[in-house]
Amino acid sequence: MKRSAWRYLWKSEDIRRKLLITLLLLVIYRFAANVPAPGVNREVIRSIFETGGAANNLVGLLDLLSGGTISNFSILAMGVYPYITAQIILQLLVPIIPALERRMKDNPREGQKWMERWTIILTVPMALLSAIGQIQIFRSMVTTGSLLTYDLFVDWLPTLTTLVSMMAGTLLGIWLGQLISEYGIPNQGLSLIIFAGIVSSIPGNLIALLSDRQNGWWMAMLMIVLLVLIIFAIVYVQQGRRNVPVLFPGRRIGARMSMPVRSNLPLMVNMAGMIPLIFAQSILVFPSIVASYFTRSETAWVANLANAIFNTFNGTSVWYAILFFFLVVVFTFFYTDVLFAQQNYGENLKRQGAQIPGVLRGAPTQRYLTKVQRRITLPGALFLGFVAALPYFLNLVLPPTVGQAGLFLISAAGLLIVVGVVRDTFTIIETELKLHGYDESLIKG
Repeated sequence: MKRSAWRYLWKSEDIRRKLLITLLLLVIYRFAANVPAPGVNREVIRSIFETGGAANNLVGLLDLLSGGTISNFSILAMGVYPYITAQIILQLLVPIIPALERRMKDNPREGQKWMERWTIILTVPMALLSAIGQIQIFRSMVTTGSLLTYDLFVDWLPTLTTLVSMMAGTLLGIWLGQLISEYGIPNQGLSLIIFAGIVSSIPGNLIALLSDRQNGWWMAMLMIVLLVLIIFAIVYVQQGRRNVPVLFPGRRIGARMSMPVRSNLPLMVNMAGMIPLIFAQSILVFPSIVASYFTRSETAWVANLANAIFNTFNGTSVWYAILFFFLVVVFTFFYTDVLFAQQNYGENLKRQGAQIPGVLRGAPTQRYLTKVQRRITLPGALFLGFVAALPYFLNLVLPPTVGQAGLFLISAAGLLIVVGVVRDTFTIIETELKLHGYDESLIKG
């Protein structure tokens, strides 16, 4: 019986150090998430969450995605989503602007550095707009009292202090994520930052469910069963792949040539992973933030339009679910195409002398593989969209006293991210173990 490499997780000093650094940085992030932004009235924030309604649904959704940082209006209330929004904007611009596309293809390494630098630069104004938007959202919900201890945009020094502290919190979260990627678990920094925030909100939602004496226990059991089934389905689809047969040329052994080697090129059903969920969620939150600026406009039609947009994107409407489904499907295809084009399988296989039976080498191979990838991406994209919209349709049939807690407990934006991050993290750790010689096929005894 083979021993699992995971038994030797703590034997490697390098891996152990990476795991401890990752845990330490996540703990620092969670401590920072409880540092309140200056100038905000905590009692007013608490009263907003206790009132309920459409507005509360929106802030509840934002609170879920930020890991509870909005409910106490901490300096990390915006999380790292301004950075993600900046990434979306730049990735959409690259295929549109030919000069940018050439820059990324001619020198991918330098192009990636350029992309990272401008993402950080663009994050700053996006964080400023998000900070103002979140303050405006909460101000529009206040019925009694004042959200801020000062007059916004009149007392400039307190206003600047609040906005700068929230922007600094976002940049702190990004920096901690980059430190995790560099010194902890590779390439998982921002994902783990979002993961930590979402997981931290699950116990509170379970307690909210159990607080209902009439429906609490059976609803909690129903949610746990749904969680298990959805997680099983997510893992099953995430592991799905299409094996494309590939012939590699034989090797010369002395005076003889060996037979061509038959192999497979695995194409994943969901190559994009959880990224479409994060992209779609970031886009859907933005209209409500913009609309919050105009909900109290003195012009009647402007105020009515702003309130309509605000209610549409409050996180629980049917239109929100439909748009969420549509955006997830679109972003899945878009991000898969971007990733697949970067792999350039046609040229790489041609360089190795390999060939797909019945398909010419080079560009025809790339076109064939792109066609296959898009075909198998369709069920993966539809599945992601279905799971993304499922909690919102379930909310229509849940009892109103537990509907919101149940919605946020099984929210796909959180659930898919959690499952995706756990799966990717385990894969990376397993790879690290094998690189350090702890491959189960090499371990004896």
